[in-house]
Amino acid sequence: MTTVNDPHNVESTSGSAAAADPTRGFADPGPLGLAAFATTTFLLSLFNAGIAPENLEKTVLPLALFYGGLAQLIAGLFEFRKANTFGATAFVSYGAFWLAFAAFVQFVEPALPEADHKTATGLFLLGWAIFTLYMFIASLKTSGALIGVFLFLFLTFLALVLGTLAGVAAFATIGGILGIVTAIVAWYASFAIVTNSTYGRQVLPTAPRS
Repeated sequence: MTTVNDPHNVESTSGSAAAADPTRGFADPGPLGLAAFATTTFLLSLFNAGIAPENLEKTVLPLALFYGGLAQLIAGLFEFRKANTFGATAFVSYGAFWLAFAAFVQFVEPALPEADHKTATGLFLLGWAIFTLYMFIASLKTSGALIGVFLFLFLTFLALVLGTLAGVAAFATIGGILGIVTAIVAWYASFAIVTNSTYGRQVLPTAPRS
């Protein structure tokens, strides 16, 4: 008869647990996705707010491609593996946003007549504002930290859409400031999750809602 202390029994139990949850040994991809999103959003928002010089704006593109884009896509794919529908949808979508943004700035916008630049940018951002609105609604069952990220992100997109389509520069500046706030909240969420995981206890609150 097999006893509780039998190492073969422990191995069998461990194997059964791993079979039941094949993602048991996976690290949480959330902090990576949030950090990539926050850093790229912060840099772009410095330009939108008029804090950074406009002639340096293309410095955002490498970050958009490799951190905001690629790193978030990777995080999103692991969220799929961990059966996190919300995280997978968010990270893959916003990873694709940054890749699309880089392509838009580098290839699409220069090919358009200058008079159409603001309209094209506004339409590009409008779709993301709509997407962010329903992700904000979905986030209401996640945590206070993520609710804050999606609330400020929606307000950021909304202000930028109004600024570009209505041609009101003040809205674009407000959008940049809101983008900086969004980045700070996302950095906090990433910091809290990775710190709590590293310390094995709650060091920083995230206010879970479910």
